[in-house]
Amino acid sequence: MEVKRKRLTREQKREQAVVDLINQMFIIAGHDVTYQDVVGVDNWFQKYTMTVEQGDEFKKWGKKYLMKNLNRYAKQAEDEMLWFNLQWGLTYSNWEDFNKNK
Repeated sequence: MEVKRKRLTREQKREQAVVDLINQMFIIAGHDVTYQDVVGVDNWFQKYTMTVEQGDEFKKWGKKYLMKNLNRYAKQAEDEMLWFNLQWGLTYSNWEDFNKNK
């Protein structure tokens, strides 16, 4: 017997996107941590780092994810990733070195 899955509401899709983005951010940054490990922890995003290059990879991944799963246009997805990074983005471990090279 086939079980029908209930469709997610728009709000549930956004909540799932946050979980998926945080989990993928940790994977790309090379941390063995998940959303479940940090939920409820104050300032968890300041305890982990990623490189600028990893941050760029994550932004690209997140843009594609948001375009596919939340039906965002490219510009909308880019803007949402900027807000995501502002709110929950990890600190860049090589920011000073990156800025010296510019």
